[in-house]
Amino acid sequence: MERTFLAIKPDGVQRGLVSEIIGRLEKKGFTLVGLKLLKPSRELAEQHYDVHRERPFFAGLVEFITSGPVVAMVWEGDGVIASARKLIGATNPLNAEPGTIRGDLGINIGRNIIHGSDAPETAQKEVALWFKDEELVNWQPELTRWLRE
Repeated sequence: MERTFLAIKPDGVQRGLVSEIIGRLEKKGFTLVGLKLLKPSRELAEQHYDVHRERPFFAGLVEFITSGPVVAMVWEGDGVIASARKLIGATNPLNAEPGTIRGDLGINIGRNIIHGSDAPETAQKEVALWFKDEELVNWQPELTRWLRE
């Protein structure tokens, strides 16, 4: 079963959007297997955004993600990485389709509510960075038989 890492950024937490975002993922039929609220350390933020280290916006990303609480999550399901990316919408909310999280709730590219892993390798790396193995719960909801053949 595929897993992905998602994080509701400080703007999403501050705006009270946590339950709506989690609800959208639950309604899609994905299973929440890891969840925690934390204020990321600078070290964690720099590791998370390491791929952007040489870009001019790196410092701003780190500053923003460490500015307040973040809801870190691991979701599981068939095709969860690609599907979650579709639910999230384009990085820039101005380009995101209506019905997506960013399209409906995002303000601008610097306040775009949520992060989602973009590939299996990235998901694996990010899950391991944000969660210890013992923080993830292996379980199967009773409704799974209604969602999968």
